[in-house]
Amino acid sequence: MSDASPSTTLLHDLIAAARTAGADAAEAVSSERQSLSVGVRNGVLEDVEREEARDLSLRVFVGRRQATVSASDLSQATRARLVERAVAMARLAPEDPYAGLAPQDRLARGPFPDLDLYDPTDQSAQALETQAREVEAAAMAVPGVARSEGGHASLSKTRWRLVTSHGFDGVHQGSVFSLGAGVIAEKDGAMERGGESRALRHLSDMPSAAAIGTVAGERAVASVGPRKIASTTAPVIFDRRVAGQVLSPLLGAISGPSIARGTSFLKDRMGQVVLAPGTTLIDDPFRPRGLASTPYDDEGVDVAQRSIIDDGVLTTWLLNSASAAQLGLTSTGHASRGSAGPPGVSGHNMHLEPGDRDQATLMADAGSGLLITSMFGPSLNANTGDWSAGVSGLWFEGGQIAWPVSEITVAGKLTDLWMRMVRGSDLEFRGGFNVPSLLFDAVAIAGK
Repeated sequence: MSDASPSTTLLHDLIAAARTAGADAAEAVSSERQSLSVGVRNGVLEDVEREEARDLSLRVFVGRRQATVSASDLSQATRARLVERAVAMARLAPEDPYAGLAPQDRLARGPFPDLDLYDPTDQSAQALETQAREVEAAAMAVPGVARSEGGHASLSKTRWRLVTSHGFDGVHQGSVFSLGAGVIAEKDGAMERGGESRALRHLSDMPSAAAIGTVAGERAVASVGPRKIASTTAPVIFDRRVAGQVLSPLLGAISGPSIARGTSFLKDRMGQVVLAPGTTLIDDPFRPRGLASTPYDDEGVDVAQRSIIDDGVLTTWLLNSASAAQLGLTSTGHASRGSAGPPGVSGHNMHLEPGDRDQATLMADAGSGLLITSMFGPSLNANTGDWSAGVSGLWFEGGQIAWPVSEITVAGKLTDLWMRMVRGSDLEFRGGFNVPSLLFDAVAIAGK
């Protein structure tokens, strides 16, 4: 990253100006982003995108009224207008009894841990183009692949700083390198898509372009010639690539704002078993090189590793300062914010502890059923937990893959499904929410 990011002095001056203009409290956020991405199709350069951006955000409080404004122009004149506009907006905003900065005694104190989130390696557009060509070529080399949807490679680097009027000052930076390809396989006139991509903090952790491309091609080929199946109830295994989508509604259901509004199907389940006994869901903001790692939350509040679910039991809500105040609790350090508006809530690195059986063993145990490899359009009733999703995948018989299937829907009440969940052993840390393959003994499948 360059040294062009707004200085601490600039943010402190912005807060001082807001206080002088009539704000009782304020927080300022600066961010700097640099990114470069390259796409190819059929070995020909298709697009190159470069971004260099700096943003400034100011949130002010006048009593229990708040307003947030942001700008990408960091000139003195713009900063003055930013302060004037923010204070004027706050004075006109409705009162919010829970609005305010995070409690001072909950603020994280330095020195902050080094989570190894930043790789200073730079890559030229030519280098990224070479990688994109290589990953596409590897995918196209898989027998049965007919055409390319493109290969892509990118890098991005960010630096983020938060300063508050009550004493917090923190900065952290991160990098992300990505590489992937999508292709179409064809057989007897039938065509199916497949793809693979990886995103990592450090370039040295990236698998080879050949490995990523080969997986993309193999996935497309494995999906060709799908059959339709009749509606039934059968064992279903969600592959680890999509299993998180079955469990991720849990995070929304235990978020402080949802609980405070009473719009969660888990609002009365604190301290109760909500996942199969023996299941543990861990939130770990300190995982080195994690895509969702952070030394503090977006209000400057201290974060901690914790078991959100312990032996199947729900142990905590995910709280920012406002929802914690509304519920008469303390922030859990899960505030998340962009450049506009007050903070929301999000998890950090979350993962479901794996079981002791690999996916092949799960299929053998189930006998026959559906292995889901892709999912689209999941639908959730947040008040009841009723859930459904369009899926495609592979039907298995006698514990062995039999044929691909598509155009089907699976559905159920999540609170019931989760209690019958069997975890696979194939956990892999690839994002901010990581789940192994999951087996459910009897799921409603709507087919032809």
